[in-house]
Amino acid sequence: MAPMMRYLPAATAAVITVFAVLVFQRYRARGGTHLLLWGIGLTMFGIASLAEAYSTLAWNPAAFRLWYLAGAILNAAWLGQGTVFLLSRRKRVARTLFALLVLGSVLAAWLVFTIPLNAARFTPQETLSAQYREILPRSALVRRLTPIFNIYGLMTLVGGALYSAWLLRRKEIVPTRVIGNILIAAGGLALGFASTLVRFGLADYLYVGELIAAVLMFAGFLLVSTRLPVRAGRPEVLPT
Repeated sequence: MAPMMRYLPAATAAVITVFAVLVFQRYRARGGTHLLLWGIGLTMFGIASLAEAYSTLAWNPAAFRLWYLAGAILNAAWLGQGTVFLLSRRKRVARTLFALLVLGSVLAAWLVFTIPLNAARFTPQETLSAQYREILPRSALVRRLTPIFNIYGLMTLVGGALYSAWLLRRKEIVPTRVIGNILIAAGGLALGFASTLVRFGLADYLYVGELIAAVLMFAGFLLVSTRLPVRAGRPEVLPT
């Protein structure tokens, strides 16, 4: 691992912490299940980044388990679920998907925190993404569940942001919010692309992808959440 790579998870955690605080503040001020779930998803992202930062120094089984659960499995799905609540016209569908996500998250947490780990395979000289396959048993059920959460998260987060951008562009409402949603989608794609590189042996780029994703999504959120005056007869669409 290149020396500079050691600092990227801490930088990502700093960006995500500010991002999550702003989202929770907006939730307290305006309410909205989507904001609550985004805040939870971002908190998971931040926890995973802190666990990565710690693991560049030393081994800790709790840090590894938190990284895998909050980062590799859950955070994208919870962010995506927030977007489902924002966009869904049928809240019963959104609530059903949320119930399934909660049950799946509980199952994933139980599996992650009960599975034996091969600590002897850990080295702080490599990123967690480069060595987690050696630390987790190959037969672990949670490794088969991970792609399901990630695919759901990628589809809902990126797809939802692009759909919002399309709606706003079609109605010619607030161009900055169109750009903001595109940035959020780009951030989700950056994270998904970096995760794909892990499978091709380029695990070091995951830390770069995470930082890029954090910055893009944060910038996108700031753009879409800017309060602007509403024109007469043209109500805001998809407020965040």
